Amino acid sequence: MAQLPPEDIATMPAQKVVFNAPFDNKATYYVRIINPGTKRIGFAFKTTKPKRINMNPPNGVLGPKESVNVAISCDAFDPSSEDTKGDRVTVEWTNTPDPAATAFKLEWFQGDDDDAPPHYDQMQKIGSPLQPNM
Repeated sequence: MAQLPPEDIATMPAQKVVFNAPFDNKATYYVRIINPGTKRIGFAFKTTKPKRINMNPPNGVLGPKESVNVAISCDAFDPSSEDTKGDRVTVEWTNTPDPAATAFKLEWFQGDDDDAPPHYDQMQKIGSPLQPNM
């Protein structure tokens, strides 16, 4: 039986995450992930700068109409010596294979064309630029 594609999620803020200068201390910005749909979803965050940017929680499960606040932290850095143009945080989500699942499973997001889980091709992504405000 074919799996339905995941419904959209909402993020607040919807466009980008901004970290304000100075960058000599760790800064944290909160993003709300909302599942306005009717299906349980698993979500996972990725970043282009995993040594400097962290998310907590980095992944999870949201039931229909549920939401979670995610802390996105940026460690101290020197913007004059580090290129920040491509800095991004991406949230990926998919319907959980088990509609009653309450625990995140990394396997929902792993695989390649040959051994991908049946729902892997139904994964969605939203990328958010990280903007340093100098």
